[in-house]
Amino acid sequence: MFLKMSLYEILPSDFLIQFYNEVQKKISKGLVSKNMYYELGLIIAAASRRGILLEKPKDFEQHIVHDLLNELSK
Repeated sequence: MFLKMSLYEILPSDFLIQFYNEVQKKISKGLVSKNMYYELGLIIAAASRRGILLEKPKDFEQHIVHDLLNELSK
């Protein structure tokens, strides 16, 4: 399945990394939702396409949909 381009694809890399850090902070504080993991996945995918490697949370695969997970592995 092809995922539509996200806003994260057009953001400058420094903003992309700032979004990543903010979502990671919320997750580490226990403020977790499936939407946060989805957004984190979109950020990681966009960064990966630019050659920027961002770490996934340990429980990431438990929360993310398989279509997005497949996109991240490209």
